[in-house]
Amino acid sequence: MTRTADTTSTADTADTASTPASAEAESEPGGAAGGPLRLAVIVGSVREGRFGPVVSRWFAQEARTYGDFEVDVIDLAEAEHELPVAFPEFGAPLPPAVQAVRSGLSERLHAADAFVIVTPEYNHSFPAPLKNTIDWFREEWQAKPAGFVSYGGMAGGQRAVEHLRPVFAELHAVTVRETLSFHMAWERFDEDGRPRDEEGSSAAAKGMLRQLHWWGTALREARAKSPYGSAA
Repeated sequence: MTRTADTTSTADTADTASTPASAEAESEPGGAAGGPLRLAVIVGSVREGRFGPVVSRWFAQEARTYGDFEVDVIDLAEAEHELPVAFPEFGAPLPPAVQAVRSGLSERLHAADAFVIVTPEYNHSFPAPLKNTIDWFREEWQAKPAGFVSYGGMAGGQRAVEHLRPVFAELHAVTVRETLSFHMAWERFDEDGRPRDEEGSSAAAKGMLRQLHWWGTALREARAKSPYGSAA
């Protein structure tokens, strides 16, 4: 079921009352068998005045508190993650600056055992920069679980999530059933960046994290036994 942490919208119009994006990423390699799962939390909005960092900082802390994840926050608004919209011709070498960005992101996505996408909703879908980033990679997503935290106005970003599910299915990822959706998100968080319904929001986060942990553990063990590339 979709866990609603009391939020919703059709655009990232709430993105006007946020604090600056944080550099929360941890750089140690993850994915060791039997150790904590490496969870990449991807902030999908890049617009000025966005609300995404408020939501992503809170969720990343929930994941750390949960205790079974090493959390790497990847904020697509940071210059080090900006990839061009125009793709090169197949087989053509990338310009060195583009290759450096792609290699850096590839390493972090490859190291992840699971993903959480934090996204607003733009015109009944998700932001173009998020789709562009997703499309630059393939094997990095394969045979791993993905969860979604959406936010916005009356719809809470849920239509963006419904569009993301088939995209990740095409990339051979597994999307978990539980989601978090913040309707009228800018009203649901206080000035310290905490949900006003902290108990309910935390319970919803734990529900999704349990599913990510189950799938992440199962798929990590499966990848260790048999690399997924032969089945893709």
